[in-house]
Amino acid sequence: MGQSPVSRAALGRIPDYLRYLRSIPPGGCEYISATVIAKALGFGEVQVRKDLNAISGEGRPKVGYATGKLIEDLEACICGTRHRAVIVGAGKLGLALLDYGGFSDYGLDIVAAFDSDSSKLGPRNSGKQVYPTEVFKDFCTREKIRIGIITVPVQAAQQVCDEMLKTGITAIWSFAPVKLNVRPGILLQEENLALSLAYLNKQIDRRQV
Repeated sequence: MGQSPVSRAALGRIPDYLRYLRSIPPGGCEYISATVIAKALGFGEVQVRKDLNAISGEGRPKVGYATGKLIEDLEACICGTRHRAVIVGAGKLGLALLDYGGFSDYGLDIVAAFDSDSSKLGPRNSGKQVYPTEVFKDFCTREKIRIGIITVPVQAAQQVCDEMLKTGITAIWSFAPVKLNVRPGILLQEENLALSLAYLNKQIDRRQV
């Protein structure tokens, strides 16, 4: 019987599982149960068991999961293949994404940002660099970048998207609140922060009724 698809919510919990399992001293716990993991992390036991079954298959009855194998399966799920990404748009949001180190837990390395404003260029405290947009194409081609992140104003988003596709980028994560047009086969994830906030605001209203 095949394993269930791994949900987006489950993917979000994997770094927590990994941090806990890696904190166990080597040889200190050959097998571990979903019950123990759930208690340590404050998660629901049923949810943890469902997550682990989807990622690593069912544990042994009354024994649980082989700790080393479970760690390998969790790492392979999110970090099996590491990908490098770049950002176009070095405003506050773009720089926050560039400097955030947590993406590496999910197998993603944001290696650089690009902007047309010369005042934003140069090295960051994170050690990463903001480059002029003039070198964007050469950089992406040379470094074989496959993921592009768009954090530019609405009016520039489609043009940036088109330029990304010309470099060989095949997956785009856009924060511009506009629908982008891409050719078939391109992976496109669009975020609308204002819409997400409006949704939360509406949920608060409903709870207060």
